[in-house]
Amino acid sequence: MTQGFRYLNQRDVMALGGTQAQAALDDVRDVVTLMRQQQTQMPAETHVSLAGARGKAYALPACVGGRFNAAGVKWTAHRPDAHDGLPQAMAMTLINRADNGLPLGLVESAALTAARTAAVSALALRHAAPRPVQRVLLLGTGVQATAHLDMLRQLFPDLQQVSWWSRSASAFATDSDNLPWPLVRITGLPHACAQDIDAVITCTSAAEPLLGAEAIRPGRLVIQVGYHEVAFEAIALATKVVVDLWGDFCETSAKSLFQMYRAGQFSPDRVDADLSNLLLDGWRPAPDDSVYFSSFGLNVFDIALAARVLALAQQRRTGTLLPLFPESFYLA
Repeated sequence: MTQGFRYLNQRDVMALGGTQAQAALDDVRDVVTLMRQQQTQMPAETHVSLAGARGKAYALPACVGGRFNAAGVKWTAHRPDAHDGLPQAMAMTLINRADNGLPLGLVESAALTAARTAAVSALALRHAAPRPVQRVLLLGTGVQATAHLDMLRQLFPDLQQVSWWSRSASAFATDSDNLPWPLVRITGLPHACAQDIDAVITCTSAAEPLLGAEAIRPGRLVIQVGYHEVAFEAIALATKVVVDLWGDFCETSAKSLFQMYRAGQFSPDRVDADLSNLLLDGWRPAPDDSVYFSSFGLNVFDIALAARVLALAQQRRTGTLLPLFPESFYLA
């Protein structure tokens, strides 16, 4: 069978199962194992500035072996506030074979990014929560929050309730009648944090903290997905701090935990576990712990997910095949 250079748009990605939570979860689990086996590479990101104070474009390279056999780079433009109705963040991922370097394809990656982020949150819910998760509070209604809602629908159908809160008037674009549990809107965030909530997942673009000390309670897991959503005082109160990974990005990332580190108020020695400890070493919190999980977002997962959907596109002969090289170059 031959393999050409393919372009996959978001519709192709979704048709190939790019938003299936279990598939993304399986990819993340396998990559964490490959990371432990030193079959991955993830150099530091680099970026260029775009117009406007918030405009930047990031190049995030990575390489992953195993069934993925992929080297690539994710190129994400965090656009200035253009007010043009288009997404603020736009991402494309370029994939080559890791064994011989042949280019395989270019994938529109917004849906994949959201799916891999939600898959990491699913791992945290299963392995880093102090007690079995029955009630979840979800902050935000954007792309990441919607992906998390879909992940909860697919992987956690037995929840008792999912509550949601948003700074804006916008609601989820979904039919709540098709959800396996009640979806309840919350108007007062402090009041919601005082309720019997097992897990809080923040999926906003907040540049200032939304959650303070009131969010940290024994038996509760707080998962930070967005930017600077959790106050330093809240992180300091958590009895356990878990990360997907602690890396050089701590020196530049706008995530709350890394800002706290650069302010001299958090030591890396306080990190109790990362994803490899959760999945491979069996680390678990105590039932009365209060756990804060910082999800940075690892581009090695992006490369793996893009490689998987490209392999499926080859098998199904879907996507747009581009004449980059003679077909003989792509002999499997």
